[in-house]
Amino acid sequence: QLQLVESGGGLVQPGGSLRLSCAASGFTLDYYAIGWFRQAPGKEREGVSCISNSGGSTNYADSVKGRFTISRDNAKNTVYLQMNSLKPEDTAVYYCAADFRVGYVCYPPYVYDYWGQGTQVTVSS
Repeated sequence: QLQLVESGGGLVQPGGSLRLSCAASGFTLDYYAIGWFRQAPGKEREGVSCISNSGGSTNYADSVKGRFTISRDNAKNTVYLQMNSLKPEDTAVYYCAADFRVGYVCYPPYVYDYWGQGTQVTVSS
């Protein structure tokens, strides 16, 4: 069974940090580009950051540039999202998604074949 499982979410104060992980099981991520998306209540799901299958190319939404870093360890079949200087507006459910047809650019969510169940990130004092 092909699965993506996110972890690492939680409650953090403004200015704090979290590292999200996206682990794959049932398939190898080597050939898949990965995207991190987020969805806040009442809002559409949006692309946060995406990475090519090799990890050599990355892309970030303007709202997170300079604060978030995406990386991957194909040997561990895992992709990470390091989130620093968190703001209340970063509060959302964060999802990872995989697709072998796309590159490092974040495509619309409907393009991605595989999704995790999401992990809640809450930034609040």
